[in-house]
Amino acid sequence: MDCSGKSAGLSRFDRMLENCCQYAVQARQEGKPIVGILCEYTPRELIMAAGAVPVCLCGGSHAMALEGEQDLPVGLCPLIKSTYGYCRAKKNPLLEMADLVVAETTCDGKKKMYELMARRKAMYVLELPQKPDDADAQTHWLRELRKFKEFLESRYTESITDDALRKAIATMNRERGLRRQLAEMMKQPCPPWTGRQLLNYKSIISGIESDLVAYERLTAKARPRAELKDRPRILLTGVPTVHGAEKVVDILENAGGLVVCMENCTGIKPIMEDVDAGAANPLEAIAKKYFYLPCSVMTANRKRIENLRRLTVDYAADCIVDMVWQGCLTYDVESWFVKELADELKLPYLKIVTDYGPSDAERIALRVEALLETAAKTR
Repeated sequence: MDCSGKSAGLSRFDRMLENCCQYAVQARQEGKPIVGILCEYTPRELIMAAGAVPVCLCGGSHAMALEGEQDLPVGLCPLIKSTYGYCRAKKNPLLEMADLVVAETTCDGKKKMYELMARRKAMYVLELPQKPDDADAQTHWLRELRKFKEFLESRYTESITDDALRKAIATMNRERGLRRQLAEMMKQPCPPWTGRQLLNYKSIISGIESDLVAYERLTAKARPRAELKDRPRILLTGVPTVHGAEKVVDILENAGGLVVCMENCTGIKPIMEDVDAGAANPLEAIAKKYFYLPCSVMTANRKRIENLRRLTVDYAADCIVDMVWQGCLTYDVESWFVKELADELKLPYLKIVTDYGPSDAERIALRVEALLETAAKTR
């Protein structure tokens, strides 16, 4: 991860890593701890209310995935290997600055990787219930967040008041709302940007005021791009497309497609709903919003299919692409349900199982070209 600052002349989000590093350095100088997070289930509001800065540390580097293989199985998900590889090699300056890393019990591979990462970094693991329909699941999750709140208060000698939580909720709701506006512009017949450009319009640190202002400016300056009108419209679902691992999005759009919606953790999934800002108990409101994220680790994960059904209509998708990182068993199995939905909607469907390396790019491109030809014929 390069935070060297050699990006003069580029736009704000092209300088995202540099901006985040500078922000983190200044925050530390002001006495604010840097807290790394590894999943969208970790509530940023709690970290912010404790006076700390939440930083997403998910690795997207093929080189760091290879580094991770020094200690981890080769067949493990590349996101897990890359995240750990950065830790092992001490190559992520934001991770090196982090006073704490907050993890969660989603997939088994991540849970076991945390045990190795904990030898190098202070870790706190949230236990995530994985049966969302159980009567006591929400109660268990709220109890976990209360324990996390007490841990943060003890570690940083900072009382997390309801007012502090409400302030953090307001900031995160504003951020989610602005990013939602950007994403929803892709519903237009002539969107103002490509899916790849939209993917760049986000930061790995939440709540930076200058980022929020930049989102507002992007929205105000957005203009339809006629050259995007006739491209086959793709709904991309599946695993997150973290910074540095945009290979599949690049292939889809270089082949002439347009990714109009990304239903994943780096796309619209975590920003579809806000925290209830008017709730009497802000911690309960935070717990409710985060718990119902439709991740494939949930059994059963019906909300994902419900969302996909609605999003294909809202974004006028011509086809569905389901991306799975090698070794991600939960999304790999859940592809069955996504394919079933695509068949029901009579939409062309393509499942791509890949990793961070470039070796399969040509093979994927050939399959994408065939998909887009089919999608163009059925529009």
